[in-house]
Amino acid sequence: MPSTPEIAAVVGITAISLILLRYFVQGSICRSKARLDNKTVIITGANTGIGKETAIDLAKRGARIIVACRNESKGTTAAKEIIQLSGNTQVVFQKLDLASFQSIRHFANHFNENEDRLDILINNAGVLWCPYMETEDGFEMQFGTNHLGHFLLTNLLLDKLKACAPSRIVVVSAKLHSFGKMNFDDLNGKKNYNSYTAYFHSKLANVLFTHELARRLQGTGVTANSLHPGAVKTDIARHLSIYQNSFLNILVQPLYWLFIKTTKQGAQTSIYCAIDESIDGVTGKYFADCREAKCAPQGRDDGAAKKLWELSEEMTGLCKNH
Repeated sequence: MPSTPEIAAVVGITAISLILLRYFVQGSICRSKARLDNKTVIITGANTGIGKETAIDLAKRGARIIVACRNESKGTTAAKEIIQLSGNTQVVFQKLDLASFQSIRHFANHFNENEDRLDILINNAGVLWCPYMETEDGFEMQFGTNHLGHFLLTNLLLDKLKACAPSRIVVVSAKLHSFGKMNFDDLNGKKNYNSYTAYFHSKLANVLFTHELARRLQGTGVTANSLHPGAVKTDIARHLSIYQNSFLNILVQPLYWLFIKTTKQGAQTSIYCAIDESIDGVTGKYFADCREAKCAPQGRDDGAAKKLWELSEEMTGLCKNH
């Protein structure tokens, strides 16, 4: 029978271990003091989650923030909240549905005609593990939104980014890209659809897109980097059954505390890639916890990146004249 001091020691060691584990999971913090006065930033999906936290941080630094999301009510409300939390009135909502090429083109045309500059583009919005559904243009929702939508948007905004160089493009991917594999015979994922593998493929596409984009932008002063934000509990996971079952949700709350980042913690690497002076000029890299990391080998495949780019141009109807 353990003595009281022994039990106390075990409890103490366990508690300390859990606290250290939690500290480790929280990840690094972007400590840059950079100001963004007179700079303009577009953040897709800035109405919620890490996108919203990123917007709050950059707004506090003086940036003009474009909250780009598809729901006007949520986007307008988020913009008002970001203004209140940051004290910066230069935060506006602009409607953008990444599952619609028409909406993307309208957004880009409106922005290019009405805004003087674009210094930072953060491709943050995404869809996670949803049942099979298609975008307005007939593409599988996760590949169509997470990759094709951002591919088209980025290309339509490149002239503005180049004109404001040095400028940055930040692509939010995920560590799960390492489980992805590009099936160029079925990029649309209609054969044997699986919501998990479809997400993995879309995140790998993010990394490959950034890899090829950085290559094409060499010498322009525009950098492009992708990142893993960490495991974060956000609305993006709303399709998971565990979040739809209130009983299960309650049971796993202690695990959330131990293993899942808050949205503010999850936004740190996005903020780092957007502003940190230590990576001025760094491009084509992959980051995690506010430092350069190594992406999966398939994310560094030059041939696959080039092929994905060319097929994406065809799928989006993109040409030299846009």
